Amino acid sequence: MIRTTFIGAGNLAWHLAPALDNVGYPVREVYSQNPKHAAALVGRLYEAHVNISLDFSASASKVFVICVSDDAIQEVAQKIILPDNAIVVHTSGSQPLSVLDDSGSQNMGVFYPLQTFTKAKKVDFKNVPIFVESENADVEKALVKMAKAISGNVKKINSEGRKALHIAAVFASNFSNHMLHIAKEIAQQNDLDYNVLKPLIAETLNKSLEIGPEKAQTGPAVRGDFEILERHMEFLKENPELAEIYRLISQHIIDSSGE
Repeated sequence: MIRTTFIGAGNLAWHLAPALDNVGYPVREVYSQNPKHAAALVGRLYEAHVNISLDFSASASKVFVICVSDDAIQEVAQKIILPDNAIVVHTSGSQPLSVLDDSGSQNMGVFYPLQTFTKAKKVDFKNVPIFVESENADVEKALVKMAKAISGNVKKINSEGRKALHIAAVFASNFSNHMLHIAKEIAQQNDLDYNVLKPLIAETLNKSLEIGPEKAQTGPAVRGDFEILERHMEFLKENPELAEIYRLISQHIIDSSGE
């Protein structure tokens, strides 16, 4: 039983804290700038309580998980007061390990689950890749063990590799989802049912995963059908921002297909 504390109560903490709480890493404390958010997360845990400050000097926890927005990690690291020999980790894909230097701990690490999280959607951590980093061999071993308690896919990585992975994830997840948002808006603005696109979306993703995105690419850009591209640009002329997105992506597809 390795007691754990969470700093932050957002989307990732909402899922990660209960997952650890159930497998021998009981969460004893939750801190959030918004105590109501901390209390809501505590309600999903067995024996946790809300901590109203970042002073954990008297805490019995061994692992402290900083699960806040990327730009808030360093501020938390500067303010947190840890007990002796505590392990402190952050969960960011883009921030380096060194962002924790101001915590004063010699036992620093990164515990990065590669997945998109929202409170309303349940996540099965068994299928979530978890990437671990630490310059301390004992901490790395402890974090790998913790990750394997909830996931069957655990890997070690350094800060540069994790940054590249996070950028790739932004393209694969955040950007692709935004493209779907744009598609939905275009459909609705033209009195069309977005649902008719869902079989196409599902087939596109499944095919890309099965045979690889470079083989799965279709459409006027990869065919070099410039007449269709011009028609689409004409259709989008009332929305210059979308027209520019369309042009840039189409040009990148054309350029990539010639490699």
